[in-house]
Amino acid sequence: MTAPPPGGQDISTTEQRALHLGPALGWLALAITGEIARLQLIDAGPLVGYQHYKKVGELFAEAQVATIIVGLQAALAIAGIAKLWRRIRMWFGSAYSGLRAAAVAALFAAFAATLSESPVVFVSELLLATFVQGIALATIVLAVAALPARTLVAITDRLRELLPENSENPGGGVDRFALMTAAWVTVVCALFAVVSYQRHPHVPDEVSYIYQARYFAEGLLAMAPPPVRAAFDLDLMSYEPSRWYSPVPPGWPAMLSLGVLAGVPWLVNPVLNGVNVLLAYVILRDVYGRRTARWAGILLATSPWFVFMGMNFMTHTLTLICTLLAALSVARLRRGGSLMWAVLGGTGIGVASIIRPLEGLAVAMLLGIWALPARRKWFRFAPVAILAAVSAIVGAAVLPYNRAMTGSPANFPIMAYTDALYGKGVNALGFGANRGIGWPGLDPLPGHGPADVVINAALNGFQLNVELLGWSVGSLLVIWLLLFSRLVRREDWWMLTAIAVVAGLHSFYWFSGGPDFGARYWYLIIVPCIALAARGIETLESVVRSPATQRAVISTVASQADSRDYRVTAGALVLCAISVAVFMPWRAVDKYYHYRLMEPGVEQLARTHSFGESLVLVRGKRHPDYMSAGVYNPIDLRAAEPVYVWDRDESVRSAAIQAYVNRPVWIVDGPSVTGAGFKVAAGPLSAREALNWRGGNAEDRSGGER
Repeated sequence: MTAPPPGGQDISTTEQRALHLGPALGWLALAITGEIARLQLIDAGPLVGYQHYKKVGELFAEAQVATIIVGLQAALAIAGIAKLWRRIRMWFGSAYSGLRAAAVAALFAAFAATLSESPVVFVSELLLATFVQGIALATIVLAVAALPARTLVAITDRLRELLPENSENPGGGVDRFALMTAAWVTVVCALFAVVSYQRHPHVPDEVSYIYQARYFAEGLLAMAPPPVRAAFDLDLMSYEPSRWYSPVPPGWPAMLSLGVLAGVPWLVNPVLNGVNVLLAYVILRDVYGRRTARWAGILLATSPWFVFMGMNFMTHTLTLICTLLAALSVARLRRGGSLMWAVLGGTGIGVASIIRPLEGLAVAMLLGIWALPARRKWFRFAPVAILAAVSAIVGAAVLPYNRAMTGSPANFPIMAYTDALYGKGVNALGFGANRGIGWPGLDPLPGHGPADVVINAALNGFQLNVELLGWSVGSLLVIWLLLFSRLVRREDWWMLTAIAVVAGLHSFYWFSGGPDFGARYWYLIIVPCIALAARGIETLESVVRSPATQRAVISTVASQADSRDYRVTAGALVLCAISVAVFMPWRAVDKYYHYRLMEPGVEQLARTHSFGESLVLVRGKRHPDYMSAGVYNPIDLRAAEPVYVWDRDESVRSAAIQAYVNRPVWIVDGPSVTGAGFKVAAGPLSAREALNWRGGNAEDRSGGER
């Protein structure tokens, strides 16, 4: 008979459960608190640059409380793991013995921090980052290890419903889970697009895309030239005597123009990202089965890289749709589907090449090989032949556009633009001393050679480790655990091949893609990476309960219904939840709110002050001040709407005022001048008053582009 509690009071069932769950909840609270504190030790912010931990000497000076919290977490986690170490070592030694364990540990550390100019700084940061990742991992292990037996049984039953087992790959299409996941992704992407990104472009490329989409929506291939070129100086715009236009490939702006026509260009990528979830789910269900596809859906829906890419105005989300549509078509062809799938797949590949040509080449190579087993009796290679022919026909649609823009079908406008602005061949594929356009903060070595390939791969590998899942333990850990297990399947090699081809082709390009949205030039690898991460989790679920170890090493009780240890499942889901609840909001506020110092506001001033048919002189830098305002110009610069010009110097101001001499003039200070958004400095003024106006000096009025 159980002794009564002190005071003679009965303990309720709820209180008993709370007492039993206390240790697990305590470790969970420590994991969440530790993640919040960890992020305070990182310098990321809205400027262009790769994130770094603060230097060891700065931790107490700049983030004392966060440093103390992480230190306490480390002490508690080390003490807790010490008690379980014998069991963990026994499991790890059986499943990942010798070189396998060393390889996992080395890769766990290798991508924990990014490169620094100083090797000493890099090594010290790498050690710190690896230690912090290890502490986060230990805390999660302790949280799931502390789950009571009854709780584990209840969790297991629920998780089996969420992640049902399959005896074999059933294929199939979209189910309720996929629809709900896609809806979640669309809503979250749209929410971030409004709250964090403020429905406003932040990267120079986005300004160019939006301009192109707007004049495409009006049925134009180019715009009439501005009356004063220097007053309308935007990055990534080609200026000619008879016209000006965006030189970027036309595929994505053509899609974005549909959003412009509907009045919601900011909603295009969130909707497309929801479609990406459905396509990825169906493909992975075909390839791996329903359980792995569901894991992949969960990981995609909680991936910061995936969600934030669906928030912006960039090209990558549409390229991924085309790729997944083509991949689904080939999967159906391999299962004996109609040749119409070859037509659909070829269309996807062709459109991808019009959006991002190098990625179109990667997709064509991969899917062309994957389609080879799909044959027909009357002509064994008919599916591949049709796939290739349609890809070529659709992709060739860009040739007349190139000719209209540059005079040559083979000369892409973006290449003509970079050749004219930076020098011939600087933006071409391949190696050489002339490659690159002089961004030393993002491209540290001149030219492009083998060392640049290694540096770019290291930068993108680090970003994958951070952004793919947003896990405090590193996003790539579960992939390493899969690759160094003895359970790699043929389908996993397909995913690895896709990753190798995309990354390998981009190694011939001088730029890594920068830190804007993760390893964005490698974005097509996101679904293969997610698939491998899902397989890594499933591998760990099985390995912890495998016959080789005879029993669950961390758990003492587990269901005998299958061979999985659902503590691993619970731990992975906890990491996903922390990513959504902690990492994503931090990234949205710390980095993407007013990213690159770009911010809206000038259009609100126009409404508040009734600018109407006026000339607005924007004082400040080309970027971010004028880029943030100029995107709101009408396509017809003579329209009865506000026209925003860059007040870069006295001569440009005078020329702009003379070009719009009959309009009232407003003078607006940009964010780099005010430090607090756009503000009206003067207006409305007559042309004469504006010419003679001598307000406060605009800081760095003719400052640099970036």
